[in-house]
Amino acid sequence: MRLVEFLTKATIWISIIAYTVGCLVFALSRCHDWVTRRAWTIACASLIAHYVFAFQFFHAWSHSSAYADTARQTAEVFSVDWGGGIFINYALLLLWVIDVAWWWFAGSEAYRRRAWWITISWHAFLIFIIFNATVVFKDGLQRWVGLVLCLVLCLSWISVNRNRSTHRLQST
Repeated sequence: MRLVEFLTKATIWISIIAYTVGCLVFALSRCHDWVTRRAWTIACASLIAHYVFAFQFFHAWSHSSAYADTARQTAEVFSVDWGGGIFINYALLLLWVIDVAWWWFAGSEAYRRRAWWITISWHAFLIFIIFNATVVFKDGLQRWVGLVLCLVLCLSWISVNRNRSTHRLQST
């Protein structure tokens, strides 16, 4: 494996693993929001690095090349020549940067107090993207690791929801 391919793949796995660690800490403890915030920041920064490496080394900073490559990969899996998934990836990056910035500027309490539908929708979207990237579009060991990580992510958010419901019932 060439170094550029390794860097491109490593940065996306660092992003996914850091996000997963952050979700586990978020689910298990309100006292460690600083760990979660840093983990999600690392995950977001790693995603940015992944995009930079992919565009620099594989697409020569060409959106058309990235679109065509996305269409090729989609056709291999679904037999549909569609590259629109690249726009979903752009939205993911933009929303993740906004989410991390919100947490850094608004603080932990404001982040935890935001509308629950925003939190659940955002993290469901992230898990959907991770599932597609690691399970649908990969095979072999990467698929199994992705499946385990997605299950861990879903369980962590179920735990967050249960803890939130329990806390809300206790405070009334």
